Amino acid sequence: MIIFLALLPAYFLSIFYRSFLSVIATPVMTDLEIGPREFGLLGAAWFTAFALSQFPIGWALDRLGPRRTVTAAMTIGTAGAFLFATATGAYTGALGMALIGIGCSPIFMASLFLFARTAAPARFAFLTSVFIGLGSLGNLVGAAPLAVAAAHYGWRPSMLVMAGGFLLATILAGLLIRDPPRAESASGQAEGLIDGLASIMKLRPLWLLAPITLTSYAILATARGLWVAPFMADVHGFDAVAAGNAATAMALTMVAGAFIYGGLEKVVGKPKPLVLWGTVGTGLLFALLAGPGATSGLAATLLFATIGAVGFTYAILMAHARLFFPVHLIGRGMTAVNFLFIAGAAVAQSGSGWFIAGQRAAGLDAATTFAHLHWIFAALLLASAVIYALTPERPKA
Repeated sequence: MIIFLALLPAYFLSIFYRSFLSVIATPVMTDLEIGPREFGLLGAAWFTAFALSQFPIGWALDRLGPRRTVTAAMTIGTAGAFLFATATGAYTGALGMALIGIGCSPIFMASLFLFARTAAPARFAFLTSVFIGLGSLGNLVGAAPLAVAAAHYGWRPSMLVMAGGFLLATILAGLLIRDPPRAESASGQAEGLIDGLASIMKLRPLWLLAPITLTSYAILATARGLWVAPFMADVHGFDAVAAGNAATAMALTMVAGAFIYGGLEKVVGKPKPLVLWGTVGTGLLFALLAGPGATSGLAATLLFATIGAVGFTYAILMAHARLFFPVHLIGRGMTAVNFLFIAGAAVAQSGSGWFIAGQRAAGLDAATTFAHLHWIFAALLLASAVIYALTPERPKA
């Protein structure tokens, strides 16, 4: 309970900041005088900084403990939140998002680290799913409520309020987090950052996990965080609030999906089948969205909502990866996996912005452009599922 009280508000904000840009895309691009390519880089700046922070964060969790790690990083993130709210152009906006990414980078990993060190392995997936489900309410605030607030008060005052929330969450985390005893390797020697990463790289199952880790969350985060609202506006003529409502529908089902997958994992007892078939289903849903599913706004909204529920396998995939890490490498192991999650999202967000800008430059309309993007998403998910099918259920005894 202390872990939840200490880190859930911070994780709520972390989820908000990785998904909010979609619903204020138009005012942000207008105010900062940027196009879709630069807008994609705003989201990518958060994910890139977050991803690159994972390796030092993993070392710091194992060697320094979560309390100092989280409070130091979140102090940087607080500065970034205020900078983004007052940004004057693409560069200051991207810098602010990058600093926020650094601030958010240890929050979820510190939670997993503490769950792994203080709870039975059989409860890890359930606790992680509940934590993600509750934290994913930040997805909801970053949808329709943000759209309404931005319409009434402007996007900058709305983001200043969120920056104040980031400051309060930093103080709360610093006051409540308690470090567990330090764990050593089987040899009794503490492994450094490079040695620990080398040990992780030798775990062969992680190579089979890598493709699905790079694509599954990245595609879901890119669809929800950047393009669901522009898709509904440009293809189906939704206004800002209606597009925000469509994003809310997807955010709600992502929250539900986290809880559903957590419950299913307790029943099934094995994360792999859930991740595999969830990814296959999500790929097929994106293929449907690229074709007949995009013919009406209602059908597209329902498809995005279903994708949110079926595709949110993040916690269960993390639980599968966690099975392969020895106790002294839990922090570095899970942050290495999270690096793949977030690095994939950085590439997907930046790449999708360049892709859409290129399609527009070629004279293609919005419906065709987004159909092409959704076909790419479908192909990547299905290909990664094929590779993931070869991954063992658990480490050999």
